[in-house]
Amino acid sequence: MLSPKRTRFRKQHRGRMKGISYRGNHICFGRYALQALEPAWITSRQIEAGRRAMARYARRGGKIWVRLFPDKPVTVRPAETRMGSGKGSPEYWVSVVKPGRILYEMGGISETVARAAISIAASKMPIRTQFVIAG
Repeated sequence: MLSPKRTRFRKQHRGRMKGISYRGNHICFGRYALQALEPAWITSRQIEAGRRAMARYARRGGKIWVRLFPDKPVTVRPAETRMGSGKGSPEYWVSVVKPGRILYEMGGISETVARAAISIAASKMPIRTQFVIAG
């Protein structure tokens, strides 16, 4: 599971997910990519599940780049807790994804294999995505 080695603060505000992604919205490393079409929080478990699915389908061929990193802690209150008594403890990490963001990239394999592998990874994501080719 991906998570930061250390952070400056243990807990963060939830924030808003307005607008589109201006950074990380172009293919930089590979030839094929998976692009987000909706805003969402994507957990480290979902990122890892997508990466594993792509790697398993592509077998030994090609290379995979994961273009997002979960750096936002999400806190959860214990079950059946009364109101008050502060914010919960950090439970898992998420990556804030806006529309247009590139999630994964692949290179060194044919388009048919890449399309199939990325479609499997897309089914692991909680949002609508699209397959993109560099060029």
